[in-house]
Amino acid sequence: MSIRGIEMHYYAVCKRKLWLFNRGIGFEQQNDRVAEGKVLHEYAYGKLDKELNIDDMAVVDAIDGDWVREVKISSKMEHADRLQMLYYLYLLRDRGVEKKGLLSYPKEKKTTEICLGFEETLEVRAALEGAQKVLNGELPAYGKLRYCSKCAYQDFCEAGEVGDEE
Repeated sequence: MSIRGIEMHYYAVCKRKLWLFNRGIGFEQQNDRVAEGKVLHEYAYGKLDKELNIDDMAVVDAIDGDWVREVKISSKMEHADRLQMLYYLYLLRDRGVEKKGLLSYPKEKKTTEICLGFEETLEVRAALEGAQKVLNGELPAYGKLRYCSKCAYQDFCEAGEVGDEE
């Protein structure tokens, strides 16, 4: 089973979201935050080559010389953004292409450099193994996280929790 780039992000954010998304249960198309991200992607860094597809495993936002660039709305999930970028660099390296990564947060005027070294490679491999375990298992239990209120899956996840707190 192959893991897509967005699934690596979801693995770092919420195992339940990863499991649901992987099974085709998606709510992103109706989510305002996802729409905002698409608009930001279209207008940020307009002169760069856009969207490099890596064997249908990942779609990198932009290529800028030696750099792979991902454009994000906010750095609030920078740990997940970082893992996603490391995964992109891992996939590229596996195909003989050496790049460095830049996570760009235009609204915050912030850019973070990401490099895939030995430790980072081990981190990606461990995340891949963890994601496979999640995807091969049962639906992970719901647990309220600090970013649930902005998640496209919030209503779905919380619908089954009504009355469970009483």
